[in-house]
Amino acid sequence: MFANTTGFSSFSVDDIPAAKAFYGDTLGLPVTEENGMLQLQIPGGGTVLIYPKGNQHAPATYTVLNFRVENIDAAADLLSAAGVELLRYPDFDQDDKGIARQDGPAIGWFSDPAGNVLSIIQA
Repeated sequence: MFANTTGFSSFSVDDIPAAKAFYGDTLGLPVTEENGMLQLQIPGGGTVLIYPKGNQHAPATYTVLNFRVENIDAAADLLSAAGVELLRYPDFDQDDKGIARQDGPAIGWFSDPAGNVLSIIQA
C-alpha cells in the first residue's frame, strides 16, 4: 500500500522560535520554516516535521529522535559545551557524562526546549 511513498516523523513543541534556535543553532541542523512549522533535515536524507501545539503540548516521555554518532564521548562534550545536559534516569547506570554503556550501544538522552526526549547513540 505504501511501498512507493515517502514518510517522515513528526512531533510537537510549545514554542516554534525556541525549537528553531535549538535545532538550528545549538544542534546545527538545517531547519526550514513554513506555515508555522519546522522541517529538520537530518544528515542521510531524513526529514522531521515539528509542529506547534502551544499550551496543549505535552512533552514526549519517550525518545522521539535519535542521533547516531561515531564518538559518543565527543558528542556528549559538544552538547555540554553548548549548554545541553544529558538526562539522568534512575533505572540506568550512567557515567559522569550521563552515558549508559550497558545492555546495547552506548546512549545518552537530552531534551529540547519543549521537553521532548532526544538521544545520542554510539554508531
